[in-house]
Amino acid sequence: MSFKLADRFASVVLCAAGVLGGVSGASANDIPKMNLAVAGNLGITTQSAQLERPFWTSAVPEAFDDKLTIRFRPWNEMGLNGSEVIRMVSRGTLQSGTTQLGFIAGEAPIVDGTDLAGLSPDIATLKSATEAFEPTLDEYFEEHQGVKVLGYWSFQAQVLFCTKKLDSLTDLEGRRIRVSGASQTDFIEHFGAEGVSMAWGEVQQALQMGALDCAITGSLGGYTGKWHEAANYIHELPINWGTSVMVMNQEAWDKLGPKGQDLLQSEVDKLAEAIWEQNQRENEYGIACNTGGECPVGDAASMTLVKATEQELELRRKALEQTVLPRWAARCGNACVTEWNQSVGSILDMTAEKK
Repeated sequence: MSFKLADRFASVVLCAAGVLGGVSGASANDIPKMNLAVAGNLGITTQSAQLERPFWTSAVPEAFDDKLTIRFRPWNEMGLNGSEVIRMVSRGTLQSGTTQLGFIAGEAPIVDGTDLAGLSPDIATLKSATEAFEPTLDEYFEEHQGVKVLGYWSFQAQVLFCTKKLDSLTDLEGRRIRVSGASQTDFIEHFGAEGVSMAWGEVQQALQMGALDCAITGSLGGYTGKWHEAANYIHELPINWGTSVMVMNQEAWDKLGPKGQDLLQSEVDKLAEAIWEQNQRENEYGIACNTGGECPVGDAASMTLVKATEQELELRRKALEQTVLPRWAARCGNACVTEWNQSVGSILDMTAEKK
């Protein structure tokens, strides 16, 4: 790793820490003392270690003058697979939690609307789609899950890690591929592959043992999880972005009162901005860490890079239009699709419809 890149990486981490550490202008007076059990997102990620953990263990207690006692652990360190988090928050087993929307997309197709596989070629597009659909999702989580949404964000690009030779998406036919959501399944089935639902922590061994041929995750997340020790090829094409949601138990939210709610929301908004900025930076070197480039978080691996050529971009577009969007529309229903077409579809010039 070059000193220049290392210095840059250190500086952005310190900058993010400064963003999270700033105390909101709102006062912590008259806010009741509370104990919060909080599930963080996947703990192996830099997002969790550098931003989310210090947010809950340092920034929030400081902003609230230590009136909130917080027990924080990422959901994977709790022995969960991520899909249970929102249900546990709704029931009050947890007071807050963050997880990927794709984990519940099978039972709640509407949550896939911001991050459908093949929809967003870059983070800017994803962020626009998320902001457009946010009111619809907020209403869904309040009415159907009984939780308060605090924020939405993503990981870096979700890409393919494969053990066998891969030249193009068309080579996926017949392969078993780990997916983390319904639209990812639709996407790889478009190319004749089989989607396999598997906990993130089990994937690396499954690749090594041959139980999986490929798996999809964030480019840097796969690197830190050492997927490169089992997989030999990585496709740089963003399939989607692993959009996540942070929610809070409604009773706990109400107990905070208006001042506490404003204060916590202010802190979460700063966290969200820091995460979006981190994802933009990490997308620049996630692929490099796996393919022998400059890597600010460790020794670069030597995977073979499959380029996102114009032909591959066209294949992604066809998968979205011919399979992903129509299947999602059929699952989500007319009201959901109408909301999507008037928001996300309008800004991206796309129309979802059942076929």
